Amino acid sequence: MTRATARGTDHFVRVRGAREHNLRNVDVDIPRDALVVFSGISGSGKSSLAFGTLYAEAQRRYFESVSPYARRLIDQVGVPAVDSIDGLPPAVALQQQRGTPSTRSSVGSVTTLSSLLRMLYSRAGDYPARQPMLYAEDFSPNTPQGACPVCHGLGRVFEVTERSMVPDDTLSIRERAIASWPPAWHGQNLRDILVTMGIDVDKPWRDLPKKTRDWILFTEEQPTVPVYAGFTPAETRAALRSKLEPSYQGTFIGARKYVLHTFATTQSALMKNRVARFMVGGDCPACKGKRLKPEALSVRFAGYDIGEISRMPLAQFAQVLHAAAGGDAPDATGSDARPSALRKKGGAHAAAPDVRRTPNQSAEKRIAAQRIVHDLLARITVLTDLGLGYLSLDRSTPTLSPGELQRLRLATQIRSNLFGVVYVLDEPSAGLHPADSEALVVALDTLKRSGNSLFVVEHDLDLMRRADWLVDVGPGAGEEGGIVLYSGPPDGLRHVEGSHTARYLFAPRTSSQPSLREPAGWLVLEDITRNNLQGLSVAFPLGVLTAVTGVSGSGKSSLVSQALVELVAAHLGHEAPPVDEEPDAEPGAASSPGGRTGGRIAGGMERIRRLVRVDQKPIGRTPRSNLATYTGLFDHVRKLFADSKAARARHFDAGRFSFNVAKGRCATCEGEGFVSVELLFMPSVYAPCPTCHGSRFNELTLKVKLRDRTIADVLAMTVDEAHAFFENDGAIERPLRLLKAIGLGYLRLGQPATELSGGEAQRIKLATELQRAQRGDALYVLDEPTTGLHPSDVDKLMAQLGGLVDAGNTVIVVEHELRLVSACDWVIDMGPGAGAQGGRIVASGRPQEVATATGSRTAPYLARWILPDK
Repeated sequence: MTRATARGTDHFVRVRGAREHNLRNVDVDIPRDALVVFSGISGSGKSSLAFGTLYAEAQRRYFESVSPYARRLIDQVGVPAVDSIDGLPPAVALQQQRGTPSTRSSVGSVTTLSSLLRMLYSRAGDYPARQPMLYAEDFSPNTPQGACPVCHGLGRVFEVTERSMVPDDTLSIRERAIASWPPAWHGQNLRDILVTMGIDVDKPWRDLPKKTRDWILFTEEQPTVPVYAGFTPAETRAALRSKLEPSYQGTFIGARKYVLHTFATTQSALMKNRVARFMVGGDCPACKGKRLKPEALSVRFAGYDIGEISRMPLAQFAQVLHAAAGGDAPDATGSDARPSALRKKGGAHAAAPDVRRTPNQSAEKRIAAQRIVHDLLARITVLTDLGLGYLSLDRSTPTLSPGELQRLRLATQIRSNLFGVVYVLDEPSAGLHPADSEALVVALDTLKRSGNSLFVVEHDLDLMRRADWLVDVGPGAGEEGGIVLYSGPPDGLRHVEGSHTARYLFAPRTSSQPSLREPAGWLVLEDITRNNLQGLSVAFPLGVLTAVTGVSGSGKSSLVSQALVELVAAHLGHEAPPVDEEPDAEPGAASSPGGRTGGRIAGGMERIRRLVRVDQKPIGRTPRSNLATYTGLFDHVRKLFADSKAARARHFDAGRFSFNVAKGRCATCEGEGFVSVELLFMPSVYAPCPTCHGSRFNELTLKVKLRDRTIADVLAMTVDEAHAFFENDGAIERPLRLLKAIGLGYLRLGQPATELSGGEAQRIKLATELQRAQRGDALYVLDEPTTGLHPSDVDKLMAQLGGLVDAGNTVIVVEHELRLVSACDWVIDMGPGAGAQGGRIVASGRPQEVATATGSRTAPYLARWILPDK
């Protein structure tokens, strides 16, 4: 019996009649002051119970205590569909949502460490002679008074050069020598304008006069001239002489002006990323990339300016502070080296360590430094304990993984010393190496011992075994889930039939390994430089399944998702898939510090004809994008409807059956299916459209049926239902069969892209790719494809990846899931540590060989799967 069960029902959260999403009138009692794990296959309803019901209700109750005016300023959630919840404390959610990305958001700002550091420099820094004291905001690059006046606090300046805009000067303007020019008609228009102006667009760029080249690229003038569309240069000259009526008047814009204007004004993420490639970035010459004004950088602490400190890994930062504190402050491992009597008298607020004296430090400066240094070290200790000591304060949040972001927020909560709170966490083990998961468990236990409750949505079997309580939801996904199969101590799940979790949680580890495939060749990379990779050489086997492992921050993604992808893409003659597709990504990403890949491919490319990177980015940014439209099967569905007898009689084409086209969609909701009702002081309510009742189509469109089903009925089908319905329609059946095989049978065809998890989006992309005819010459790269997957779904994923390899392709995955790693043909282990302590290949070989490698932090955990007797 657990501690929670011994306390009686008064220490339980009692849920009655939960109906959120696919939950089927769920009644369940969940203990407080315990680590509770919500388990179940993907789409079973566990997140609907933990986040959609419990957290949403806790947040709703809190908002009711807030003044109506303040309530308007807060982004509120709706009211969950539940009859009652008793015994629910206040709740804090730690989700993996990234939020709005910005390069000005950093590790320091998320953890509030930067605020403390700025206060330290303001109050206890060593100032140059005769320089007045600066306020804390003077040390912030995000304030007008602190930002470098040249780069405005970005740390980088960007310029558009002839080299960046004209990469191949042997081409003529007609042959698109000016790569930065807009594509399609706009680019042709600019070329036609130059023809009118008498510039030779057929001469190689390098043979044009420099004065002409500079004017085309850098002029601020915008002349308007007559344009004769489709005319040759000779015909254009003749038309000008005879004053022929032009096709239109065209306005010229310089290539650099177009790039800068587009980057600053476009709302298209695609266009922004396109023009950003032509903006060459470099460290600001004034602040040397430190983002601050000279006065702020002249102040030092422990011999460093604040820019230098901000670039240090947190573990090194802690060592600097510890040395400055004379060795008496808590170190980066969490130990407090102060005398025991001092620790007993008052913890952090007792007499603090004496900071090393410097010439300009007065008594009040030393006291201020004592307090701030102690607080900084205590906060950094939590971060390093969570395996984040390799991060620096100025590391921007868009470059962090969702798992890293969640652990940063978790560290902040540990330091908050809240009591009696429910923490609801979304897969905190995601993206964690097993070695890092040990520190996570310690952190969660710290929160629990502080008198809090932990409700964790999780797939990690080890974390389930360590839980005080399991709530297993299922048995299936979507409409086949939504039932609590079990609620109690973990061991009790062993006897629950129908639980997919039980089959894996209590299954014995086996030493039997699949027959390993032999490499068909080697893709060799040499002298790779990227982030913490410095001159690395590596050989990837071709025609097999390879896993790249290592602790968080060891360099796995730098090697595979960045360096490998960019070099292979360049060799194939096309651009690498962008690492960051967000609309406010900074320009010159390829030239940011650590961001340009150095090195070369030394061999093996003769076997690769295509590169496919399958990531977890959303398949669409609006509810109008869905599974059916992304996979392309909806085009075939609409064509079937258009070919029906009823549609032909009404002269309906395929466009009629799209909710994005005016002639077919409902005019009231414009194809959204719902309308928003603003309630001022309460969250907006989304109600089904009163005209189409949520179908998204107008009445005439819905009169056309295919085997007694309307187009709206088809969009409401799950993949499983649609597969049975379209089993005789090959173009539709094949993608549905693949989606079903990869574990997505529970998703609705019309399910908005905004409702899909990263793991679901990645599997949809993989299923879409699997539709293509396999020629056996592709390189597939996946970064942590098991994130968000139940072990049963991992099995389905492994079967699909194995099928790709059996077809002759090469598959490389960055992965922490040891079940998948142990089933791979080859393993490359990075490390041994993170950040500066990583970036090297610790072991490379068959899984059995890596499992016995010395110096590998992965080896002992992998050995548990491959060598269970050890």
